[in-house]
Amino acid sequence: METAVAEKIGEVRIYRRMARMIHAVGRRCAEGITQEESLIQPGPEGNCLNWVMGHLLCVYDNLLPALGQETVGNDGSFKCYGRGTAGIGADQALNMADLMSAWDEAEKRVEAGLAGLTAERLDEPAPFSPSNNPKETMRSLLTTVFFHQSYHVGQAGMLRRIGGRPGAIG
Repeated sequence: METAVAEKIGEVRIYRRMARMIHAVGRRCAEGITQEESLIQPGPEGNCLNWVMGHLLCVYDNLLPALGQETVGNDGSFKCYGRGTAGIGADQALNMADLMSAWDEAEKRVEAGLAGLTAERLDEPAPFSPSNNPKETMRSLLTTVFFHQSYHVGQAGMLRRIGGRPGAIG
């Protein structure tokens, strides 16, 4: 196997590990959180844990077709969690248990999609670019998505503490 090909396949292993870690931390941050707690706003400009977890789910749902997988929210139920949307209230927020169940399913599909990636696919143009990069490849898209997910899962940890719960990671 060529060194370049081996390195690219190694990238897939790294992406898969990142996805598993993001999922595990997100799960821990949401563990035991009630619907009411999930809606606590950190300030007038901040988003609640429910929105952050829904946003993580929304981003994965947008990525799934690029990974050859079906979306989880085929009915558009995650639109209120999209980029640039205003914060949500109790009347718009999905039930936290349902949100987390969908998060688990999305992670399974992301994992399956990542497992099927080839070195050649990483070099191909991505079907969309969150940063409006006309040269976006699947590699750069995945790197951006996993950075984004890590950023927001860190917020979820802080929101857990703002809600009065102990930290999720020891």
